[in-house]
Amino acid sequence: MNIIKKLRGCGTAIVTPFTGNGEIDVVALKRLIDFLLKGGVDFIVPCGTTGESVTLSLEESLLVVETVIQKVDKKIPVVAGAGGYHTEHVIRTAKAMQQVGADAILSVAPYYNKPTQEGLYQHFKAIAGSISIPIVLYNIPSRTGINIFPETVLRLAEIDNIIGIKEATGNISQMSQQAMIYPEDFIMISGDDANTLPLIALGARGVISVAANEIPDKMRKLTHLCLEGEFEAARKLQKMIYPLLKANFLETNPIPVKAALALMGLIEESYRLPMLPMQADNKEKLRKVLKDLDLI
Repeated sequence: MNIIKKLRGCGTAIVTPFTGNGEIDVVALKRLIDFLLKGGVDFIVPCGTTGESVTLSLEESLLVVETVIQKVDKKIPVVAGAGGYHTEHVIRTAKAMQQVGADAILSVAPYYNKPTQEGLYQHFKAIAGSISIPIVLYNIPSRTGINIFPETVLRLAEIDNIIGIKEATGNISQMSQQAMIYPEDFIMISGDDANTLPLIALGARGVISVAANEIPDKMRKLTHLCLEGEFEAARKLQKMIYPLLKANFLETNPIPVKAALALMGLIEESYRLPMLPMQADNKEKLRKVLKDLDLI
């Protein structure tokens, strides 16, 4: 599988379903994967932010990733989350993800300890040197407190198995700069559903999407319309689904998307602290959006 060619279009940042007592709900996870495959998503990203990765043990993360890999059965790539603020721990996780058969890993910038740009470079270089599968960087300063500067990404792009970046700064100026300076074969992927259209217009290859959990078919269509240059049709579709893109962030991700999937009958609405169930007033707003889109 040429992963650089395959990581194009709509990827789903899949949620991690839990049972009522907080265990991994493998049955619900398989049901959700079937729903995503039927919706035509191009790849799946387990154990990311949307998958509540920071509350999963390594054993639980591997269970989730192995379940996804087995269920997709090589139909589409699986990009496993392996990131954090402890470089050696991330290396152990990345090695384990490679061993169970992940096609690539998604590695978020170290959070809380706020390294320098050189520290970021050395962190990702060390991870890349420990595995042979490709790495997609993940830049989301609103979560991590640190921004991977374009110049640092450009240095990291020289490392053979660092192949791209999930971009979620929300800074259109920075994203424009990145599109101009990155190598042709270095993948830029939107990390925000609402920014998929403008970022693809700048040269991105697709999106790693939260909303693709709920509307995989529509997010795939939006992404591919953009990739085909059909921006007028893409704008009309985005206008239709925008209320859901907005509702997914009424509270911290993944609270709303898990609430939506529960209302749709795909999973239980179960979280791990410090995440809590959605507040009643916000859930009613979400319910209305789902009804308007004929999802419930």
